[in-house]
Amino acid sequence: MTDTTTTGKGTITATMARWAAGVRFEDLPPEAVREAKRFLLDSLGCALGGYLQHDVKIAIATFDEIAGAGPGTVIGSGRKLDVVSAAFLNALMVRVMDYNDIYWKQDPAHPSDIIPAAIAGCERAGSGGRELAVGVCIGHEFEQRMCEAAFPGIRERGWHHATLTAFVSPIVAGRALGLPWEKIQHAIGIAASGRCTLGAVTAGKLTMMKNTVDPMATQAGVFAALLAERGYTGPEHVIDGKEGLVHCFGPEWRLDVLTNGLGESWRITKCGMKAFPTEALTHAPISAVLAIVKGHDLKPEEIAAVHIRSLHRAADILADPSKYDPRSKETADHSLPYVIAAAIVDRNVTPAQFTDAKIMDPAIRAQLRKVKVTADPEIEKLFPALQRVIVAITTTDGRTFDTQLDYPKGDPRNPLSDGEIEEKFDALVEPVLSSAGGARVKDAVWNLETLGSVTELMEMLRADEAR
Repeated sequence: MTDTTTTGKGTITATMARWAAGVRFEDLPPEAVREAKRFLLDSLGCALGGYLQHDVKIAIATFDEIAGAGPGTVIGSGRKLDVVSAAFLNALMVRVMDYNDIYWKQDPAHPSDIIPAAIAGCERAGSGGRELAVGVCIGHEFEQRMCEAAFPGIRERGWHHATLTAFVSPIVAGRALGLPWEKIQHAIGIAASGRCTLGAVTAGKLTMMKNTVDPMATQAGVFAALLAERGYTGPEHVIDGKEGLVHCFGPEWRLDVLTNGLGESWRITKCGMKAFPTEALTHAPISAVLAIVKGHDLKPEEIAAVHIRSLHRAADILADPSKYDPRSKETADHSLPYVIAAAIVDRNVTPAQFTDAKIMDPAIRAQLRKVKVTADPEIEKLFPALQRVIVAITTTDGRTFDTQLDYPKGDPRNPLSDGEIEEKFDALVEPVLSSAGGARVKDAVWNLETLGSVTELMEMLRADEAR
Protein backbone atom coordinates (compact mmCIF):
# COMPACT_ATOMS: atom_id res chain seq x y z
CA MET A 1 0.00 0.00 0.00
CA THR A 2 1.31 3.44 -0.92
CA ASP A 3 1.95 5.79 1.99
CA THR A 4 0.21 8.91 0.70
CA THR A 5 1.40 11.02 3.61
CA THR A 6 4.94 10.38 2.35
CA THR A 7 4.42 10.75 -1.40
CA GLY A 8 1.65 13.33 -1.15
CA LYS A 9 0.12 12.14 -4.44
CA GLY A 10 -3.06 10.79 -2.89
CA THR A 11 -3.78 13.66 -0.52
CA ILE A 12 -6.52 16.26 -0.80
CA THR A 13 -3.95 18.97 -1.49
CA ALA A 14 -2.64 16.99 -4.47
CA THR A 15 -6.09 16.94 -6.06
CA MET A 16 -6.61 20.64 -5.39
CA ALA A 17 -3.18 21.59 -6.71
CA ARG A 18 -3.48 19.47 -9.87
CA TRP A 19 -6.80 21.02 -10.75
CA ALA A 20 -5.63 24.58 -10.10
CA ALA A 21 -2.49 24.11 -12.18
CA GLY A 22 -4.49 22.77 -15.11
CA VAL A 23 -7.38 25.24 -15.36
CA ARG A 24 -7.35 27.41 -18.48
CA PHE A 25 -9.22 30.62 -19.20
CA GLU A 26 -11.10 28.70 -21.89
CA ASP A 27 -12.44 26.39 -19.19
CA LEU A 28 -14.26 29.24 -17.46
CA PRO A 29 -17.93 29.56 -18.43
CA PRO A 30 -19.12 33.07 -19.36
CA GLU A 31 -21.02 33.48 -16.09
CA ALA A 32 -17.85 32.79 -14.07
CA VAL A 33 -15.85 35.29 -16.12
CA ARG A 34 -18.59 37.87 -15.64
CA GLU A 35 -18.57 37.37 -11.88
CA ALA A 36 -14.77 37.54 -11.79
CA LYS A 37 -14.97 40.96 -13.41
CA ARG A 38 -17.71 42.12 -11.03
CA PHE A 39 -15.81 41.02 -7.93
CA LEU A 40 -12.56 42.46 -9.26
CA LEU A 41 -14.13 45.87 -9.91
CA ASP A 42 -15.83 45.86 -6.51
CA SER A 43 -12.57 44.89 -4.80
CA LEU A 44 -10.53 47.56 -6.57
CA GLY A 45 -13.10 50.15 -5.54
CA CYS A 46 -12.87 48.96 -1.94
CA ALA A 47 -9.08 49.11 -2.15
CA LEU A 48 -9.03 52.68 -3.44
CA GLY A 49 -11.38 53.68 -0.65
CA GLY A 50 -9.23 51.71 1.76
CA TYR A 51 -6.12 53.58 0.64
CA LEU A 52 -7.36 56.58 2.63
CA GLN A 53 -7.92 54.69 5.89
CA HIS A 54 -5.74 55.23 8.96
CA ASP A 55 -4.91 51.52 9.28
CA VAL A 56 -3.51 51.46 5.76
CA LYS A 57 -1.46 54.62 6.28
CA ILE A 58 0.23 52.96 9.26
CA ALA A 59 0.92 49.81 7.25
CA ILE A 60 2.32 51.74 4.26
CA ALA A 61 4.65 53.69 6.54
CA THR A 62 5.85 50.44 8.07
CA PHE A 63 6.49 48.82 4.71
CA ASP A 64 8.33 51.94 3.56
CA GLU A 65 10.89 50.89 6.15
CA ILE A 66 11.01 47.11 5.61
CA ALA A 67 9.90 46.25 2.07
CA GLY A 68 12.20 45.70 -0.87
CA ALA A 69 11.84 46.86 -4.45
CA GLY A 70 10.11 44.53 -6.88
CA PRO A 71 7.44 44.12 -9.56
CA GLY A 72 4.42 44.41 -7.23
CA THR A 73 2.40 47.61 -7.63
CA VAL A 74 0.85 49.09 -4.49
CA ILE A 75 -2.65 50.42 -5.06
CA GLY A 76 -2.95 54.15 -4.44
CA SER A 77 0.70 55.02 -3.98
CA GLY A 78 1.83 53.24 -7.15
CA ARG A 79 5.05 52.19 -5.44
CA LYS A 80 6.83 49.12 -6.80
CA LEU A 81 7.61 46.63 -4.03
CA ASP A 82 8.40 42.97 -3.66
CA VAL A 83 5.26 40.96 -4.37
CA VAL A 84 4.93 39.65 -0.79
CA SER A 85 4.72 43.18 0.61
CA ALA A 86 2.52 44.44 -2.22
CA ALA A 87 0.11 41.54 -1.75
CA PHE A 88 -0.33 42.35 1.94
CA LEU A 89 -0.87 46.08 1.42
CA ASN A 90 -3.29 45.57 -1.46
CA ALA A 91 -5.23 42.92 0.45
CA LEU A 92 -5.43 45.20 3.48
CA MET A 93 -6.86 47.97 1.30
CA VAL A 94 -9.48 45.59 -0.11
CA ARG A 95 -10.45 44.42 3.37
CA VAL A 96 -9.99 47.41 5.67
CA MET A 97 -13.45 48.98 5.22
CA ASP A 98 -15.27 45.64 5.59
CA TYR A 99 -17.05 46.48 2.34
CA ASN A 100 -15.92 43.73 -0.04
CA ASP A 101 -17.56 40.39 -0.77
CA ILE A 102 -19.02 37.87 1.65
CA TYR A 103 -19.70 34.14 1.57
CA TRP A 104 -21.22 32.41 4.57
CA LYS A 105 -22.06 28.76 4.78
CA GLN A 106 -20.64 26.84 7.73
CA ASP A 107 -18.00 29.57 7.97
CA PRO A 108 -17.88 33.17 6.76
CA ALA A 109 -15.18 34.36 4.40
CA HIS A 110 -14.26 37.18 2.05
CA PRO A 111 -12.77 35.42 -0.99
CA SER A 112 -11.83 38.70 -2.68
CA ASP A 113 -9.21 39.20 0.05
CA ILE A 114 -7.21 36.68 -1.99
CA ILE A 115 -7.40 38.60 -5.29
CA PRO A 116 -4.16 40.50 -4.45
CA ALA A 117 -2.35 37.13 -4.39
CA ALA A 118 -3.42 36.57 -7.99
CA ILE A 119 -2.41 40.12 -8.89
CA ALA A 120 1.01 39.68 -7.27
CA GLY A 121 1.69 36.45 -9.13
CA CYS A 122 0.49 37.88 -12.43
CA GLU A 123 2.65 40.98 -12.06
CA ARG A 124 5.73 38.90 -11.30
CA ALA A 125 4.99 36.51 -14.17
CA GLY A 126 4.17 39.33 -16.58
CA SER A 127 0.77 37.88 -17.46
CA GLY A 128 -2.48 39.53 -18.45
CA GLY A 129 -6.17 39.74 -17.73
CA ARG A 130 -7.10 36.23 -18.74
CA GLU A 131 -4.75 34.75 -16.16
CA LEU A 132 -6.04 37.18 -13.54
CA ALA A 133 -9.60 36.03 -14.24
CA VAL A 134 -8.51 32.43 -13.68
CA GLY A 135 -6.89 33.40 -10.38
CA VAL A 136 -9.99 35.22 -9.15
CA CYS A 137 -12.18 32.21 -9.97
CA ILE A 138 -9.79 29.70 -8.36
CA GLY A 139 -9.57 31.78 -5.18
CA HIS A 140 -13.32 32.02 -4.81
CA GLU A 141 -13.74 28.34 -5.68
CA PHE A 142 -11.52 26.98 -2.94
CA GLU A 143 -12.23 29.61 -0.29
CA GLN A 144 -15.96 28.97 -0.60
CA ARG A 145 -15.46 25.19 -0.58
CA MET A 146 -13.30 25.49 2.55
CA CYS A 147 -16.17 27.38 4.20
CA GLU A 148 -18.58 24.58 3.36
CA ALA A 149 -16.45 21.65 4.54
CA ALA A 150 -16.43 21.97 8.35
CA PHE A 151 -19.39 21.06 10.56
CA PRO A 152 -19.73 23.22 12.53
CA GLY A 153 -17.68 25.97 10.95
CA ILE A 154 -14.35 26.78 12.53
CA ARG A 155 -15.72 30.15 13.68
CA GLU A 156 -17.99 28.16 15.98
CA ARG A 157 -14.89 26.47 17.38
CA GLY A 158 -13.14 29.75 18.19
CA TRP A 159 -11.00 30.14 15.07
CA HIS A 160 -11.06 32.92 12.48
CA HIS A 161 -11.68 32.24 8.79
CA ALA A 162 -8.23 33.60 7.92
CA THR A 163 -7.16 30.11 8.95
CA LEU A 164 -8.89 28.86 5.78
CA THR A 165 -7.42 31.61 3.60
CA ALA A 166 -3.94 30.30 4.38
CA PHE A 167 -4.87 27.08 2.57
CA VAL A 168 -6.21 28.90 -0.50
CA SER A 169 -3.95 31.90 -1.10
CA PRO A 170 -0.88 29.71 -1.89
CA ILE A 171 -2.93 27.88 -4.54
CA VAL A 172 -3.86 31.18 -6.17
CA ALA A 173 -0.34 32.63 -5.93
CA GLY A 174 1.29 29.41 -7.10
CA ARG A 175 -1.00 29.15 -10.10
CA ALA A 176 -0.39 32.80 -11.05
CA LEU A 177 3.36 32.18 -10.85
CA GLY A 178 2.97 29.23 -13.20
CA LEU A 179 4.20 26.62 -10.72
CA PRO A 180 3.71 22.90 -11.43
CA TRP A 181 1.13 21.20 -9.25
CA GLU A 182 3.73 19.55 -7.01
CA LYS A 183 5.12 22.94 -6.01
CA ILE A 184 1.65 24.40 -5.50
CA GLN A 185 0.97 21.49 -3.15
CA HIS A 186 4.10 22.30 -1.16
CA ALA A 187 3.08 25.97 -1.07
CA ILE A 188 -0.22 24.97 0.55
CA GLY A 189 1.67 23.07 3.24
CA ILE A 190 4.09 25.92 3.84
CA ALA A 191 1.43 28.59 4.28
CA ALA A 192 -1.25 26.58 6.04
CA SER A 193 0.97 24.97 8.65
CA GLY A 194 2.00 28.36 10.03
CA ARG A 195 -1.11 30.54 9.79
CA CYS A 196 -3.87 29.43 12.19
CA THR A 197 -5.76 32.52 13.38
CA LEU A 198 -7.55 32.93 16.71
CA GLY A 199 -11.16 34.05 16.70
CA ALA A 200 -10.25 36.64 19.34
CA VAL A 201 -9.75 39.17 16.54
CA THR A 202 -13.52 39.35 15.99
CA ALA A 203 -14.71 38.79 19.57
CA GLY A 204 -15.65 41.55 22.01
CA LYS A 205 -13.88 44.87 21.59
CA LEU A 206 -12.35 44.90 18.12
CA THR A 207 -9.05 46.34 16.92
CA MET A 208 -7.32 46.93 13.62
CA MET A 209 -6.44 43.24 13.53
CA LYS A 210 -10.04 42.40 12.62
CA ASN A 211 -9.35 43.47 9.04
CA THR A 212 -5.68 42.52 9.01
CA VAL A 213 -5.51 38.78 9.66
CA ASP A 214 -6.93 37.77 6.28
CA PRO A 215 -4.48 40.01 4.37
CA MET A 216 -1.73 38.40 6.44
CA ALA A 217 -2.94 34.99 5.27
CA THR A 218 -2.92 36.23 1.68
CA GLN A 219 0.60 37.54 2.16
CA ALA A 220 1.64 34.17 3.61
CA GLY A 221 0.35 32.42 0.50
CA VAL A 222 2.45 34.56 -1.81
CA PHE A 223 5.54 34.06 0.34
CA ALA A 224 4.92 30.31 0.43
CA ALA A 225 4.58 30.14 -3.34
CA LEU A 226 7.91 31.93 -3.79
CA LEU A 227 9.59 29.51 -1.41
CA ALA A 228 8.04 26.50 -3.16
CA GLU A 229 9.15 27.85 -6.53
CA ARG A 230 12.74 27.44 -5.37
CA GLY A 231 12.24 23.96 -3.98
CA TYR A 232 11.12 24.61 -0.41
CA THR A 233 8.83 21.86 0.86
CA GLY A 234 5.78 21.75 3.09
CA PRO A 235 3.57 18.97 4.47
CA GLU A 236 1.38 17.50 1.74
CA HIS A 237 -0.93 16.02 4.38
CA VAL A 238 -1.68 19.42 5.93
CA ILE A 239 -5.44 18.89 5.48
CA ASP A 240 -6.14 15.17 5.78
CA GLY A 241 -3.10 13.67 7.52
CA LYS A 242 -1.79 13.26 11.02
CA GLU A 243 -2.03 16.50 13.00
CA GLY A 244 -3.35 18.29 9.92
CA LEU A 245 -6.45 20.48 9.65
CA VAL A 246 -8.99 17.70 10.22
CA HIS A 247 -7.03 16.17 13.10
CA CYS A 248 -6.59 19.47 14.92
CA PHE A 249 -9.87 21.21 14.03
CA GLY A 250 -12.44 18.44 14.59
CA PRO A 251 -15.07 17.17 14.98
CA GLU A 252 -16.55 16.78 11.49
CA TRP A 253 -15.13 17.56 8.06
CA ARG A 254 -16.73 16.60 4.76
CA LEU A 255 -13.60 16.62 2.66
CA ASP A 256 -15.37 15.54 -0.50
CA VAL A 257 -16.75 19.10 -0.61
CA LEU A 258 -13.24 20.35 -1.37
CA THR A 259 -12.80 18.42 -4.61
CA ASN A 260 -16.05 16.90 -5.87
CA GLY A 261 -17.24 18.41 -9.14
CA LEU A 262 -14.33 20.81 -9.62
CA GLY A 263 -14.90 22.64 -12.89
CA GLU A 264 -18.47 21.40 -13.30
CA SER A 265 -19.90 24.50 -11.62
CA TRP A 266 -18.25 27.58 -10.19
CA ARG A 267 -18.68 28.80 -6.63
CA ILE A 268 -17.97 32.41 -7.61
CA THR A 269 -21.49 32.61 -9.06
CA LYS A 270 -22.85 31.94 -5.55
CA CYS A 271 -20.84 34.55 -3.64
CA GLY A 272 -22.41 37.67 -2.19
CA MET A 273 -21.36 41.30 -2.37
CA LYS A 274 -21.74 43.89 0.35
CA ALA A 275 -24.20 46.74 0.01
CA PHE A 276 -23.08 48.09 3.41
CA PRO A 277 -19.53 48.42 4.87
CA THR A 278 -20.39 46.26 7.88
CA GLU A 279 -20.25 42.71 9.20
CA ALA A 280 -22.30 40.39 7.01
CA LEU A 281 -25.01 39.46 9.50
CA THR A 282 -25.90 43.13 9.99
CA HIS A 283 -27.01 43.50 6.37
CA ALA A 284 -30.46 41.92 6.59
CA PRO A 285 -31.32 43.84 9.80
CA ILE A 286 -30.11 47.12 8.26
CA SER A 287 -32.18 46.50 5.13
CA ALA A 288 -35.27 45.65 7.22
CA VAL A 289 -34.94 48.69 9.48
CA LEU A 290 -34.38 51.03 6.54
CA ALA A 291 -37.49 49.64 4.85
CA ILE A 292 -39.61 50.36 7.94
CA VAL A 293 -38.10 53.75 8.76
CA LYS A 294 -38.32 55.04 5.20
CA GLY A 295 -41.62 53.36 4.41
CA HIS A 296 -43.35 54.94 7.42
CA ASP A 297 -41.21 58.08 7.59
CA LEU A 298 -40.25 57.45 11.22
CA LYS A 299 -38.11 60.04 12.95
CA PRO A 300 -35.56 58.95 15.57
CA GLU A 301 -37.50 60.59 18.38
CA GLU A 302 -40.63 58.65 17.38
CA ILE A 303 -38.95 55.28 17.91
CA ALA A 304 -39.19 53.70 21.34
CA ALA A 305 -37.68 50.27 20.66
CA VAL A 306 -36.22 48.10 17.93
CA HIS A 307 -36.42 44.34 18.47
CA ILE A 308 -34.30 42.17 16.17
CA ARG A 309 -34.72 38.39 16.11
CA SER A 310 -31.78 36.71 14.41
CA LEU A 311 -29.16 33.98 14.70
CA HIS A 312 -27.40 33.09 17.92
CA ARG A 313 -24.07 34.10 16.38
CA ALA A 314 -25.47 37.51 15.46
CA ALA A 315 -26.53 38.13 19.05
CA ASP A 316 -23.22 36.76 20.33
CA ILE A 317 -20.83 38.52 17.94
CA LEU A 318 -22.74 41.72 17.19
CA ALA A 319 -24.64 42.59 20.37
CA ASP A 320 -22.35 41.81 23.30
CA PRO A 321 -21.88 44.64 25.86
CA SER A 322 -18.92 46.20 23.98
CA LYS A 323 -21.14 46.71 20.92
CA TYR A 324 -23.41 49.07 22.86
CA ASP A 325 -20.50 51.45 23.43
CA PRO A 326 -18.42 51.41 20.22
CA ARG A 327 -15.40 53.67 20.26
CA SER A 328 -13.67 52.62 17.02
CA LYS A 329 -14.60 51.90 13.43
CA GLU A 330 -13.69 48.24 13.91
CA THR A 331 -16.15 47.80 16.78
CA ALA A 332 -18.82 50.02 15.21
CA ASP A 333 -19.01 48.11 11.94
CA HIS A 334 -19.46 44.88 13.93
CA SER A 335 -22.03 46.43 16.28
CA LEU A 336 -25.66 45.69 15.43
CA PRO A 337 -26.90 48.38 17.84
CA TYR A 338 -24.63 50.97 16.20
CA VAL A 339 -25.46 50.23 12.57
CA ILE A 340 -29.18 50.15 13.35
CA ALA A 341 -28.88 53.44 15.23
CA ALA A 342 -27.04 54.96 12.26
CA ALA A 343 -29.71 53.67 9.89
CA ILE A 344 -32.42 55.26 12.03
CA VAL A 345 -30.70 58.64 12.23
CA ASP A 346 -29.04 58.95 8.82
CA ARG A 347 -31.32 56.61 6.81
CA ASN A 348 -28.26 55.05 5.25
CA VAL A 349 -25.17 53.09 6.25
CA THR A 350 -22.10 54.03 4.21
CA PRO A 351 -18.42 54.64 5.00
CA ALA A 352 -19.47 58.11 6.15
CA GLN A 353 -21.13 56.54 9.20
CA PHE A 354 -17.81 55.21 10.53
CA THR A 355 -15.76 58.33 11.13
CA ASP A 356 -14.70 58.98 14.72
CA ALA A 357 -17.02 61.98 14.90
CA LYS A 358 -20.01 60.06 13.57
CA ILE A 359 -19.45 57.12 15.95
CA MET A 360 -19.66 59.56 18.88
CA ASP A 361 -22.58 61.55 17.42
CA PRO A 362 -25.06 62.09 20.31
CA ALA A 363 -28.04 61.62 17.98
CA ILE A 364 -26.85 58.14 17.01
CA ARG A 365 -25.72 57.15 20.49
CA ALA A 366 -29.16 58.07 21.84
CA GLN A 367 -30.58 55.20 19.75
CA LEU A 368 -28.19 52.44 20.86
CA ARG A 369 -30.10 51.26 23.92
CA LYS A 370 -33.33 51.09 21.95
CA VAL A 371 -31.95 48.10 20.04
CA LYS A 372 -32.56 44.64 21.48
CA VAL A 373 -31.20 41.54 19.76
CA THR A 374 -32.62 38.09 20.46
CA ALA A 375 -31.36 34.72 19.27
CA ASP A 376 -34.24 32.80 17.65
CA PRO A 377 -33.92 28.99 17.53
CA GLU A 378 -36.33 28.73 14.60
CA ILE A 379 -34.23 31.16 12.57
CA GLU A 380 -31.13 29.17 13.52
CA LYS A 381 -32.59 26.08 11.87
CA LEU A 382 -32.84 27.91 8.53
CA PHE A 383 -29.20 29.05 8.40
CA PRO A 384 -27.17 29.12 6.15
CA ALA A 385 -29.80 28.59 3.43
CA LEU A 386 -31.53 31.73 4.73
CA GLN A 387 -30.20 34.66 6.74
CA ARG A 388 -33.66 35.39 8.11
CA VAL A 389 -34.21 38.33 10.39
CA ILE A 390 -37.44 39.56 11.93
CA VAL A 391 -37.54 43.20 12.96
CA ALA A 392 -40.22 44.97 14.99
CA ILE A 393 -40.11 48.72 15.62
CA THR A 394 -42.32 50.15 18.34
CA THR A 395 -43.05 53.86 18.34
CA THR A 396 -43.52 56.18 21.31
CA ASP A 397 -47.25 56.40 20.56
CA GLY A 398 -47.69 52.62 20.71
CA ARG A 399 -47.66 51.64 17.04
CA THR A 400 -45.68 48.58 15.93
CA PHE A 401 -44.21 47.94 12.48
CA ASP A 402 -42.59 44.63 11.67
CA THR A 403 -41.01 42.91 8.71
CA GLN A 404 -39.19 39.70 7.85
CA LEU A 405 -36.24 39.48 5.48
CA ASP A 406 -34.63 36.21 4.39
CA TYR A 407 -31.52 37.58 2.69
CA PRO A 408 -30.09 41.06 2.18
CA LYS A 409 -29.33 43.11 -0.89
CA GLY A 410 -26.10 41.80 -2.40
CA ASP A 411 -26.98 38.16 -1.81
CA PRO A 412 -26.76 36.10 -5.04
CA ARG A 413 -30.57 35.84 -4.88
CA ASN A 414 -30.81 39.64 -4.79
CA PRO A 415 -27.50 40.75 -6.34
CA LEU A 416 -26.11 44.18 -6.92
CA SER A 417 -26.55 45.08 -10.57
CA ASP A 418 -23.56 46.06 -12.69
CA GLY A 419 -24.80 49.63 -12.43
CA GLU A 420 -24.99 49.46 -8.64
CA ILE A 421 -21.46 48.05 -8.50
CA GLU A 422 -20.27 50.96 -10.63
CA GLU A 423 -22.07 53.43 -8.36
CA LYS A 424 -20.39 51.90 -5.32
CA PHE A 425 -17.03 52.00 -7.14
CA ASP A 426 -17.48 55.64 -8.16
CA ALA A 427 -18.38 56.71 -4.63
CA LEU A 428 -15.35 54.96 -3.15
CA VAL A 429 -12.79 56.20 -5.68
CA GLU A 430 -14.05 59.77 -6.11
CA PRO A 431 -11.63 61.16 -3.47
CA VAL A 432 -8.71 59.28 -5.05
CA LEU A 433 -9.10 59.21 -8.84
CA SER A 434 -10.49 61.63 -11.37
CA SER A 435 -13.69 60.57 -13.11
CA ALA A 436 -11.64 59.90 -16.24
CA GLY A 437 -9.23 57.74 -14.23
CA GLY A 438 -12.07 55.78 -12.70
CA ALA A 439 -13.61 55.28 -16.12
CA ARG A 440 -10.34 53.81 -17.42
CA VAL A 441 -10.27 51.29 -14.58
CA LYS A 442 -13.87 50.26 -15.19
CA ASP A 443 -13.25 49.84 -18.90
CA ALA A 444 -10.15 47.72 -18.28
CA VAL A 445 -11.98 45.44 -15.85
CA TRP A 446 -15.09 44.97 -17.99
CA ASN A 447 -12.76 44.02 -20.86
CA LEU A 448 -10.40 41.99 -18.71
CA GLU A 449 -9.87 39.21 -21.25
CA THR A 450 -8.28 41.73 -23.64
CA LEU A 451 -5.90 43.20 -21.04
CA GLY A 452 -2.34 42.36 -22.04
CA SER A 453 -0.69 43.17 -18.71
CA VAL A 454 -2.01 43.13 -15.15
CA THR A 455 0.65 45.74 -14.33
CA GLU A 456 -1.04 48.04 -16.84
CA LEU A 457 -4.25 47.79 -14.81
CA MET A 458 -2.41 48.30 -11.53
CA GLU A 459 -0.76 51.46 -12.78
CA MET A 460 -4.22 52.88 -13.44
CA LEU A 461 -4.86 52.64 -9.69
CA ARG A 462 -2.28 55.24 -8.71
CA ALA A 463 -4.01 58.05 -6.79
CA ASP A 464 -4.06 61.42 -8.49
CA GLU A 465 -2.06 62.89 -5.60
CA ALA A 466 0.70 60.30 -6.20
CA ARG A 467 1.11 61.06 -9.90
